[in-house]
Amino acid sequence: MGESTVSDLLVERLTAWGVERVFGYSGDGIDGVLGALRRAGKPEFVQARHEEAAAFMAVAHAKYAGGAGVCLSTQGPGAVHLLNGLYDAKLDSQPVVAIVGQQAATVLGSAYQQEIDLQRLFGDVCAQFVQTAFTAEQVPMLIDRAFRAALATRGPTCVILPHDVQSEPAPDPTEHEHGVLVTSPGLRPARLLPREEDLREAADLLSSGERVAILVGQGAYGAAGEIAELADRLGAGVAASLLGKPVLDEDLPFHTGVMGHLGTTASAELMRSCDTLLLLGTNDPWTEFYPAPGQARAVQIDIDGRRLGVRYPVEVPLLGDATATLRELLALVEAAPRKEWREKVEGWVRRWHEIAGSRAAAAAEPLNPQHVVRSLSGHLPAGAQVAVDVGSVVYWYARHLRLPAGVPAHLSSTLASMGCGIPYGLGAKLEAPDRPVVVLSGDGGFQMLGLAELATVAARWRDWADPRFVVCVLDNGDLAEVSWEQREMEGEPRFAASQDLPRVPYARYAELLGLRGIEVTTPGAMTGAWEKALHADRPTLIHAVVDPAIPLLPPLQPQEKIDQMYAGLEAEDTDLARRAAAHLRRERADEA
Repeated sequence: MGESTVSDLLVERLTAWGVERVFGYSGDGIDGVLGALRRAGKPEFVQARHEEAAAFMAVAHAKYAGGAGVCLSTQGPGAVHLLNGLYDAKLDSQPVVAIVGQQAATVLGSAYQQEIDLQRLFGDVCAQFVQTAFTAEQVPMLIDRAFRAALATRGPTCVILPHDVQSEPAPDPTEHEHGVLVTSPGLRPARLLPREEDLREAADLLSSGERVAILVGQGAYGAAGEIAELADRLGAGVAASLLGKPVLDEDLPFHTGVMGHLGTTASAELMRSCDTLLLLGTNDPWTEFYPAPGQARAVQIDIDGRRLGVRYPVEVPLLGDATATLRELLALVEAAPRKEWREKVEGWVRRWHEIAGSRAAAAAEPLNPQHVVRSLSGHLPAGAQVAVDVGSVVYWYARHLRLPAGVPAHLSSTLASMGCGIPYGLGAKLEAPDRPVVVLSGDGGFQMLGLAELATVAARWRDWADPRFVVCVLDNGDLAEVSWEQREMEGEPRFAASQDLPRVPYARYAELLGLRGIEVTTPGAMTGAWEKALHADRPTLIHAVVDPAIPLLPPLQPQEKIDQMYAGLEAEDTDLARRAAAHLRRERADEA
């Protein structure tokens, strides 16, 4: 081997930061880095089918494994393709470091082939840190800063490496002169707590409430025990943001489920009836489902001070780690069970479970998608990991899937980008190849990236200690979420040219790739399909043919909103629309 290059130094630095895999796609703009990865043998390079999927995998690594995910792309189109996944990281607050190739520094500014102003391109999504290395000496410092910024701000960062810089000789790490910064890798998390007087004020406010609600977000991961204890002391009801759904066991009798547009009637009742609100590690955007401003006195706990008070007027903002701050609050909050309020909350929860069960059991043509997802509950292995694509499947996941304690589930929530399901599942599986993965996807999201990335699953599964990788595609031939949004928000009929999806034989496609394929068209076959898939000797795709007439009904909506849905359906004047209207009347009656 010849002289060590800047690319070799970069790879060494990634290892020093604890990076075990890099997700990406090759290109001449990163030939130097690819060569260094080959020579070093680690971190592992994971080849996706598309750079967008590689960025999603890096986000998934951050969500499932913790720490920073890393993605790698060439210049020009490869760099552009990363953007969607990086925006997913930005909006869901996940640390991701993008390493992006660039044309040689000597040609920049000449309108060269594939030349894009990458700092401007990434300037918004990687606003916390984006820099180009123009000298060898810059590279270790920029990598260190990119990782520190990503971890400290919980967002994406980017280092741009011109091709000629990648191949320069590695700089002397002992160099000591003006204008050269020698930095070191590593960042240890700190324990962040609010001031004692603020904790006391928050404890007094929460203790004085008669009808306390707690809204739990992803920032409360690891605090399940403290949340349950505080809820019991205050007699509180607990709701979850979509990202916070896996934090606390939804079988608890006071857990009302997910809050918001795709949430439960119980959570809607909790939010509209409480007089005191604790926002815990959440930045949920569905503010119309929060208590009305002035209805509830509020405390908020968040590790990011920029988020305090931005979703709801907060009387006591607490900057701190959720778990540690809750422990401090528990030392100050006296038990006052508020039995009448708790009984009301538990009544709403029981009623929601009745509604959800009834909706999932309703006859459909051929399958009710709510039944498909609900039937997975009870079959998930204790060590499973769940990934969810974006679309109508998120409604059914939010309302119907019961996650065993300790089973993580993630999706592109705030960006809400279709196509994330299989890349997320791969990110989870590659981090823990001994744990089964279940991916829930609609046909729209699966056609975006899933068809391609299933080939990645087929290429890699034989290396996994546990080969179980179950993909369930809900196939209704419709971009159903947008179809229902057209009806709900605009009173418009479904626009077939924009909403119809081409038919794909998903199970047969999986079999062509050497995987298992199961097609399901009857409700009674779902339990057997889950059992077969979760005991298979290889990845399995379940093709569930579901009914597009099942409505996406937000909880407890005013009648004028529902009337718009009926108006849109009436204007369609099809058998599908008439069936959808009948389902809508039935589900609306459930809430009466």
